[in-house]
Amino acid sequence: MTKIATYDYHLPPELIAQHPVDPRDAARLLVLSRSTGEIRHHSFVDIVDYMDPGDLLVVNNTRVIAARLHGRLPTGGKGEVFLLRPLDKELLQWEALVRPGRKLQPGDRLLVDGAEIEVESRNSFGGRTVRFSAFDWNFLEERGEIPLPPYIKAPLVREEDYQTIFARERGAVAAPTAGLHFTPELISCLQKKGINRVEVTLHAGLGTFRPIRAEEIEDHQMHEEEFSLSIDAAATIQKTRRNGGRIFACGTTVVRALETSAGSTGEVQAMNGHTALFITPGFHFRACDAIITNFHLPKSTLLLLVSAFSSREQIFAAYREAVDLRYRFFSFGDAMLLL
Repeated sequence: MTKIATYDYHLPPELIAQHPVDPRDAARLLVLSRSTGEIRHHSFVDIVDYMDPGDLLVVNNTRVIAARLHGRLPTGGKGEVFLLRPLDKELLQWEALVRPGRKLQPGDRLLVDGAEIEVESRNSFGGRTVRFSAFDWNFLEERGEIPLPPYIKAPLVREEDYQTIFARERGAVAAPTAGLHFTPELISCLQKKGINRVEVTLHAGLGTFRPIRAEEIEDHQMHEEEFSLSIDAAATIQKTRRNGGRIFACGTTVVRALETSAGSTGEVQAMNGHTALFITPGFHFRACDAIITNFHLPKSTLLLLVSAFSSREQIFAAYREAVDLRYRFFSFGDAMLLL
């Protein structure tokens, strides 16, 4: 059994980025070689130099929804529903978190500008199943709020600041933040160099941002997240590997989607479904040759994933150097490339 406390580290609070850099690809990039442990420092735009013609960039095209809704209880008190994922095709029934949890019980209703949201039942993870009287994406975008992680205290200047340039498929409640560093100009440079790109969809939800509360890593249960990998994307990934190209996974969500679809054979297959894959040190990676990622929270599932790809010792050495050099951390922070 492994104690989660061994994946804790000290981060000065002023290094938690509150805003994205502009332009996005001007963020800093720490490059870590898994084979040697060597660390190099660049700007994110320099990632082009680490990719070769025939390599493949895999990105997540999920789009963050305005998942946080504020309303009033019939008694007049304030309430909040934080949508996690739809449970039916009509988008009427959703898995959600609610506030205040003690007051919003099954049978209670929250009123949001005339729309009614009923709490139907409790869920095993402490959330609720809720039902809309009617659902409309325009209503959600007009009345809801883009949910930001709690460590970001500053309001969004532009909602698009928390969306990647690939964001198309609505459904995430957290951005795949490694993708935030890409710009159209950088993608154009990669294309001119002969580096192809495919997209997967993984709607980041509770599984991505839920903290580990168990003392032992092995006792943590991942929450399922919906993902999709198309036939064309899977075929391109397999062709790239046959031709000797490398798979660059942009973000931990992409890693989990690819490794889930690769299964035990290592051959990436088209899939539509859910993944609760929990990647921890000792995991055998079959689909990813390099990972583009941000700097992650202490004691998080994401920190465990990158430690599994490299090693705890290498990751913690890189994080110490990043702190010393005043890198920016977390969602709007700087990036790492693990090779």
